[in-house]
Amino acid sequence: MLKVDSLVNLTELKMYVNGEWTDAQEGKTFSVTNPSTGKIVAHVPKGGRYETQQAIEAAGQAFKSWSKLTANERGKYLLKLRDLMHEYKDELAEIMSLEMGKPFTEAQGEVIFAASYFEWYAEEGRRIYGETIPASSPDKRLMVIRQPIGVVAAITPWNFPLAMMTRKIGPAMAAGCTGILKPAKQSPISALAFGKLVEMAGIPHGVVNVVTGDSGPISDEIFENPIVKKISFTGSTEVGKLLVTKSAPQLKRLSLELGGHAPFIVFEDADLEAAASGAIASKFRNTGQTCVCANRIYVQRSVIEKFSKLFVEKAQALKVGNSIDPSVDVGPLVSRDGLEKVEEHVHDALSKGAQLLCGGKRLEGELADGLFYEPTILAEVTADMLITNEETFGPVAPIIPFDTEEEVLQYANDTVYGLAAYFYTENASRSVRVSEALEFGIIGMNDAIPTVAQAPFGGIKESGMGREGGHQGMDDYLEDKYISMKFQTI
Repeated sequence: MLKVDSLVNLTELKMYVNGEWTDAQEGKTFSVTNPSTGKIVAHVPKGGRYETQQAIEAAGQAFKSWSKLTANERGKYLLKLRDLMHEYKDELAEIMSLEMGKPFTEAQGEVIFAASYFEWYAEEGRRIYGETIPASSPDKRLMVIRQPIGVVAAITPWNFPLAMMTRKIGPAMAAGCTGILKPAKQSPISALAFGKLVEMAGIPHGVVNVVTGDSGPISDEIFENPIVKKISFTGSTEVGKLLVTKSAPQLKRLSLELGGHAPFIVFEDADLEAAASGAIASKFRNTGQTCVCANRIYVQRSVIEKFSKLFVEKAQALKVGNSIDPSVDVGPLVSRDGLEKVEEHVHDALSKGAQLLCGGKRLEGELADGLFYEPTILAEVTADMLITNEETFGPVAPIIPFDTEEEVLQYANDTVYGLAAYFYTENASRSVRVSEALEFGIIGMNDAIPTVAQAPFGGIKESGMGREGGHQGMDDYLEDKYISMKFQTI
């Protein structure tokens, strides 16, 4: 396996501000711990308001020239970043595995997925079209142009350290914006490694800045500094609501990708083998720590026994272990709090009558130092259990029976969240009905992993606002300017 030191030096990590590598002003650091082993991976600069202000001011200066480049010129830089991410795929994957426990092979896939946003937006930046409008008098000409909004801030989560970052900064850069990246404290090394790629790509100083540290002071500076015009945040609904309040004094533009509680519906006419494989892919991806993973698995009663058998067989075949091992399918939880929440949900369900089909406990032995929990499947789950009403964010799958299409749609939509939903059926008319009836921003019909760079990603209800990916992902980084031109003679 390649050494991460070929990309970053874990013993001398620094922030990337205005094209320079810098320590925190007061020399403070925080530690990043490998959840597979419990050992410290690195000490990372603990920046605050001062460093954030420096980064914002650098981005403000860089915006003056970056926004004037042609879309083709900016696109060439994005394609350089794509190529570098492919070149350093193994190093970036190893970093993710070490800092937040993503299985190495899965992390390699995330690197390629993250790079795809640069490829897509390198092209999409060339299609920022304006329009002409028919005038109401012959001496006027009316037009609309689209211009970059300015300096943006991207606040990213730990569960997809690279993909969430490129999904935000890719369209921002393509649109002509500059910005600051604030990664989660559990996974800052990926962001600093990305800063190294920005440097290697020769991107002008100040266009992309990376500041690491506590959310409080960094967020305060981002929301209070008038240079910042737009913030993109991925995280919990609770924090998202707080950010809406913080954005109000300056009416900063927000895009929010928040929590989910995804239903996964298996109808009796489904291909059960495909449905079981899809449930495995959705539920146990990233150890169940994704906002779009299946949280409530509804199975029509007539096929529930057959589906459950297939599902259990596939879950028991998953290899759990140290995330740096390429053969591992399921790694650790990212934190002890996350592990304890998983245990709480399982205990609550079992105490209320759920049946344990497999798993159900922490791993011991040589993996005891890590935050590991067995892939777990529960049957006979009911509406009064925590796992039916809260996002577990772990490798636990509850199976809930249903009888009719109308019944399961009511169950599925009975949540304040509306990010992603999945269903399996071979009935064409049902596929249309259910797709249109589910109250979620992303629908996977016979598809457990629908996310791609060229399609919009985002939720409705309390799962957020705005879209990332697709041509829609450019909209929040652009302002529409209407120009009315009147002439003396035409």
